[in-house]
Amino acid sequence: QVQLVESGGGLVQPGGSLRLSCAASGSSFSIGAMGWYRQAPGKQRELVATITRGGSTNYAASVKGRTTISRDNAKNTVYLAMNSLKPEDTAVYYCNAAVYSSSRYLRDSWGQGTQVTVSS
Repeated sequence: QVQLVESGGGLVQPGGSLRLSCAASGSSFSIGAMGWYRQAPGKQRELVATITRGGSTNYAASVKGRTTISRDNAKNTVYLAMNSLKPEDTAVYYCNAAVYSSSRYLRDSWGQGTQVTVSS
């Protein structure tokens, strides 16, 4: 069983910055690609950014240029740094990870979500 635990959300003023963290824990597994998704009230969950184990990244157009995703493979942890935050960035942010066992893909795991509110 793999658990993803997010931290770092909260209330941020427009134009401000935040850094989210997500750590995977468990036994007998390895982690492949990791990513962040978000879901605003009344909207579908959407991709924010993803990163492969080798460090290749992909960003949604709406956050590109003001967002950096990174990871620490030794700690099975992924980070999301966002700046120039806008009210439309307000959402619950979810961590995602591809879980493998003995190099065989098992499933995608999701964190419980962390609220980010951008408001003055």
